[in-house]
Amino acid sequence: QVQLVESGGGLVQPGGSLRLSCAASGSIFSIGAMGWYRQAPGKQRELVAVITSGDTRNYVDSVKGRFTISRVDAKKTMYLQMNSLKPEDTAVYSCNARITNSLGYTRDYWGQGTQVTVSS
Repeated sequence: QVQLVESGGGLVQPGGSLRLSCAASGSIFSIGAMGWYRQAPGKQRELVAVITSGDTRNYVDSVKGRFTISRVDAKKTMYLQMNSLKPEDTAVYSCNARITNSLGYTRDYWGQGTQVTVSS
């Protein structure tokens, strides 16, 4: 059973920082691309940042220069460092990963989501 678990969300003032973590566990053979998505109330889910197994990184324009995605494969964990947070960053953040399990099957997995609220 493969699962992704996020942590690190919470309430922060504008201009503050948070670091989200996404840990994969279970019978994993390999992890490919990983990404962070967010969904604000009344809005569609959007891709915030993605990192490939080769460490190529891409960001949505609204977070460039403020957010940094990273991964530590030995820990099967991905991170999202969020700096200079703005109220418009408020959303439920979810992680996604393309995982090949020990039986050789590959599919996308999702975490349960973690709430990030930026407010004074």
